[in-house]
Parts: sequence; structure tokens; C-alpha cells
Amino acid sequence: MNKITIAIDGFSSTGKSTVAKQLARALGYVYVDTGAMYRAVTFYAMQNGLINKDDFNSEALIYQLPKINITFKFNEALGFAEVYLNDVNIENKVRTLEVSSFVSKVAAVSQVRQKLVEQQQKMCQDKGVVMDGRDIGTVVFPDAELKLFMTASAKTRAERRFLELIERGDKVDYEDVLKNVEERDFLDSNRADSPLLKAKDAIEIDNSHMTLDEQFNKILQLAKMTIEDCE
Repeated sequence: MNKITIAIDGFSSTGKSTVAKQLARALGYVYVDTGAMYRAVTFYAMQNGLINKDDFNSEALIYQLPKINITFKFNEALGFAEVYLNDVNIENKVRTLEVSSFVSKVAAVSQVRQKLVEQQQKMCQDKGVVMDGRDIGTVVFPDAELKLFMTASAKTRAERRFLELIERGDKVDYEDVLKNVEERDFLDSNRADSPLLKAKDAIEIDNSHMTLDEQFNKILQLAKMTIEDCE
């Protein structure tokens, strides 16, 4: 059976990573979480005093990019690969609202995007990959056989993200989460380098009123149809 590349783009908190992991498991494909890669760079910048609410020393971050090594290691107990920064597991540390508040600014730096896009393309040379992010179908893999674009209302996405953070034990306010979602939408869609765009040949999935099972089943069917068409 031929293997394909599946690119899943869309707004923050649309469940891209969740469905991408499900799809990769169902198809026996490799899953690459590009969002976690940008979060890892953001976490590095935070840990090294390069970014805070008042200042962002992007030049210093660019200078230190060679020191940043991002890898993924599969966790059998969890059923997915966790992100490592310089051989340290930071999977939980990069999922905080604080990291979310800075990640769009870091992702807008052209040199950061160039470094990570090169890594992403190397990870997927042999196809059989599901990759999610903001510019996978437009920049990283413009020739992907299946492109999806995930969307939902800002309020719906904020509610989902808020519940996710609360269930994890984080102390957050819903209005802060909604503000973060809206700010990230603006920054992601308006950055000069590789803005968040729907590829012309991408299939839009509005999951505002879908259950996780409904969403997964629809996307799995699309993937199977595409694989059959490529044989």
C-alpha cells in the first residue's frame, strides 16, 4: 500500500494534534507535532531570559538557534511521541498558557521558521507521515496528497482549551484563555513569514459542532480515500 503525506493546518485549539495522533495510530504513520517544536523554541527563549511580556530579544534567540536541539521520543505508555529540548523532556512544560502567550511571536521570526521547516522536511522524506501546524500544506509540504484545514469559532476553541488546562490542574481564567486564542489568531494570520492560510486544495473541517469521534471518523475516511486514489 502506498504511503502519503497528510498535512493538517488550522487555528490554535482546533484539536489538530489530537486528531493527527489518532490518524497516525490508525494508519501506522509517523506523527510530527510542529506546534510543539515552536513551543520548545519559545520555552528555550523564556528559560534564557530572551522573552517576557515587555521585551523580546529576537536577535539573541537567532544567535542561539544552533544551541537548540529538538527531538521526539515515543512514549509507549502514552501512545505518542513527547518533545525533548536538548535531551530533556519538556512535553508538559510547553503546554502552559504562558508559553502559548509567546509562541506566535517566536514563530514569526523568519530564522526560527527556516530552521524548523528544514527539520520537518527531513523528518518526512519517506512519507507515511501526519504533520500538523500552521503552514504545513502551504510551505512545508505544498505537494502533500491530503491537506486539511481545521477551524472552529474562537469561543468554542477557548472553551475547549480552558477545560483542558483546568483538567490538567492549571489555574487559569476563561477570559484570559479567550484573549490568548484571539491574539494568536491575529498574529498567526498576519505575520510576514508563512502566515496561517488555507491551502487552495485543502479540505476545510469546521468542528465547532463535532464530537471527537465524528471528527476522527470523517478525517480517517478522507485519508483512506486519498490513499486508494494514489495507488
